[in-house]
Amino acid sequence: MDTTSIKNLFKLKSIPIETPKEENPKTESDANTESAEESRKRTYHEAGYRDSSRTNGNHSTLSICLDAVYSKFQNEEKEMTEKQQKLKESYVNEQKNRETEIKALTVSLETKEEQLKNKNTEIEDHQNTIETLKSEILDLPRNPEKYNVNATKGASTKFWIGTILLIPISLYLLTFYISTSYSAFFKNFNAKSTIIQSVLDAQAWSKAWNEGLIEGAFVTLIPFVFLGLGFLIHMFNENKIRANYIKLGLLFVVTFIFDSILAYEIESKLYELNKTFDSPPFDLKIAFTKIQFWGIIFAGFIVYIIWGLVFDFVMKEHREKDKIKNEQEIRQKNVLFLLEKINALKKEIEEILGNIGNTKELIIKTRGRIEELQNIIDGVIIPTKDYKLYASEYVQGWVTFIGEKIAVSKSEKQTMIDSCIETYNTNLETVGANTDNQNLVYLSSL
Repeated sequence: MDTTSIKNLFKLKSIPIETPKEENPKTESDANTESAEESRKRTYHEAGYRDSSRTNGNHSTLSICLDAVYSKFQNEEKEMTEKQQKLKESYVNEQKNRETEIKALTVSLETKEEQLKNKNTEIEDHQNTIETLKSEILDLPRNPEKYNVNATKGASTKFWIGTILLIPISLYLLTFYISTSYSAFFKNFNAKSTIIQSVLDAQAWSKAWNEGLIEGAFVTLIPFVFLGLGFLIHMFNENKIRANYIKLGLLFVVTFIFDSILAYEIESKLYELNKTFDSPPFDLKIAFTKIQFWGIIFAGFIVYIIWGLVFDFVMKEHREKDKIKNEQEIRQKNVLFLLEKINALKKEIEEILGNIGNTKELIIKTRGRIEELQNIIDGVIIPTKDYKLYASEYVQGWVTFIGEKIAVSKSEKQTMIDSCIETYNTNLETVGANTDNQNLVYLSSL
């Protein structure tokens, strides 16, 4: 196999080396005009030819020689400062960008951690406020003045006591006025009935309804007239003005007159039932002398006044109780509002924690990349395509010697060349140069 066929095998352009038989060697001017790259190619080609001549083209020795060639290539590349700077320029720029990114991520991380701290502080403040509000809710009924609430202590207790007293008094008034109104206007007395039985009839309500709709409705509704009058006592007493006092006085007079009418009617029926031929006609003068007359009046009128005063007391205490209750409700609403804010803050904290985790992870990855870039910058970048070019020149020189100088059969010579090519490909695989990626570099830290 001649030199040309061997070079075609590698598919790379090379410059033939000088041999002792070469009749037209390059002149000095030609060498000066030769480029640095071509000179370097020639050097590797000549080194391959020379080393092959020393080992008779042994492919096993070629493997060792290629390792030495690669080490030589590394040292040469290391000495090429400008070329290394140019090769490392993209890595330096990337490192600067990564360092800028680290600074931005660090600032972002600090901001998020400050936000997290503020959110936790805010939650803690809200929780303390909630505890204070709950304490105030419990303490308000006992010490309303402590919280600038114009209400009476123990208003709730007094309210319930007044309400409990109001119920039996109301039932008493219902019973009394149903019975007395029936006795005064509808009942027929007889001599066998006692005074108590004549005034208070246990069956007055049912008897009134049996006698007719009007009678039943009258005795049923008349107690509510007195209860309504008692309610007016409370209403007039709320605003302590002269007009209301006059109205209140007139109200007492009207109620007293109505009770007097009921007592007069009942006492009149009792008098007619027991009078003799010598008895004078019943009139107010006689009525005023009867104990039963005054007993009926005060049994209704006094109790009615008591009911009105108790009702007024209950309403006042309810108003005081409402003041406290309103303050409690305001605080309870504030508690619920703060709880909602705490839940919202917790969701924000979860989101911030997720962002912090992602930022820290990104910082770690970026720092790792910076370290990788620094290793590249500190090391020697080996352009694999360049090495492949010069290694091929070396092998071409090696096999050129085999083709020209080894005196063996053609088939044996081809076998030797094939073994050398296989060794060459193995070396490219080992150093990572046997790839089609033009940007692939091989890093070696020296």
